[in-house]
Order: sequence, then C-alpha cells, then structure tokens
Amino acid sequence: MHHLDALFSHVWMVRTFLKHSEELEDDPELSDIQRTLYDTMLALGSAWKDQDEAAYLKQAKKKLGKLRRATDSFTELQPEVSTHMNFQMAVRSLEQAVSEIESLLR
Repeated sequence: MHHLDALFSHVWMVRTFLKHSEELEDDPELSDIQRTLYDTMLALGSAWKDQDEAAYLKQAKKKLGKLRRATDSFTELQPEVSTHMNFQMAVRSLEQAVSEIESLLR
C-alpha cells in the first residue's frame, strides 16, 4: 500500500499541474482527464487515512481502468494541447506511475 501511494503521488501532482494550467480552461477533454485523476485520488483517501490496506487495494483496482484510459487520453492529447516541456514531463510521469501501479495491482 505504501509503495502504491508513493506512485499515486505522481498522479496527484499531474492532476494539480493540469488543474492550474491555462490550457485546462479551453479544453474539455483535458478537464475530464484532470477530474478522473482527482476522482481516483479521492477514492483512495479514506482508506489511506485509516491505513486500511484491503480497502485501499480494492479502490485502487476499481479505479485502475479509468486511470489507464485517462493516462492514454492525456498521452494522445498532450501534443495538441501544448508541446511545452512541462506537459511532456507530466505525460512521462503519469505514464510511468500508472504502468508501475498496474504492475503492482495485477
């Protein structure tokens, strides 16, 4: 659970980056991605606070499909939204974290 949570910290940071980006205001797809990342993290919050590993793993597995789809969407959308290094690195961070999360949960 602790290793997963460390990886999910990347998801949170990408979500925060997107939330505060000017590009989010003009792009409903980017906004949907940001909301999916937020929803994933929100679902894990109670279990983490209670240090309930079974509940944490259950929620993480439940959200994994949506998280993967949001990651894939962001990867595809990013060049159209911005080619700035910050966006490129956000994609890399999210892809790496989600790949490792998938490996741990499967």
